[in-house]
Amino acid sequence: MRVRKKKHGEQRIEAQKRYLCTDPGLIRGDINAPFGRVAPLRLEIGCGKGGFILGESSRLPDRNFYALEMISDVMVTALEKYAAENRSAETDNVRFIIANAGNLEQYFTGPSFETIYINFCDPWPKAGHAKRRLVHRDFLKMYREIALPGGRLRFKTDNGGLFDFAEEELASCGMRTVFHTRDLHSSPMARENVMTEYEAKFTEKGVRICMLEAELS
Repeated sequence: MRVRKKKHGEQRIEAQKRYLCTDPGLIRGDINAPFGRVAPLRLEIGCGKGGFILGESSRLPDRNFYALEMISDVMVTALEKYAAENRSAETDNVRFIIANAGNLEQYFTGPSFETIYINFCDPWPKAGHAKRRLVHRDFLKMYREIALPGGRLRFKTDNGGLFDFAEEELASCGMRTVFHTRDLHSSPMARENVMTEYEAKFTEKGVRICMLEAELS
């Protein structure tokens, strides 16, 4: 889907630069440095407009969160939403990165994250595009490298075919699925679930959401 270019996008991103990480070397040197505190780390890949990461980070203020999004005109909205919350020093726990998921290794090295989230990523339905899917085994192996021992992947989608593909890829990598459902909002995980903007829109239309949690190591 084509994203409409934001008016004054570069200037708006610059205005929120305190929440944005642009130097991979800084993070590689000290992954907690951008937060000014040490806390367990979580990562969302493809944060979109930020609805999920804002909700989840508010729910878990004792965690630090990185949010990755490759489209700068989408990241503008996430940054501005986060800045508008005007969080205190104790609850300022999200830092944003504009980058492609394929470049994760430029920012993160070694086991760091207890949880990695992927929410409603592009299904890339053509067979020839399978390697572009964020749950392809090449990506899963990359996530394993930056996950802590026992680290988890949480994946949500409304696409049944992509959900099947994710389970097959996890199995091929020897990664154990500890929870899965094809109706998240009727499952035990519904209580702690934070919805994305996309999820809220399609749940209202009666679309069932698939979700799994798997051990990356």
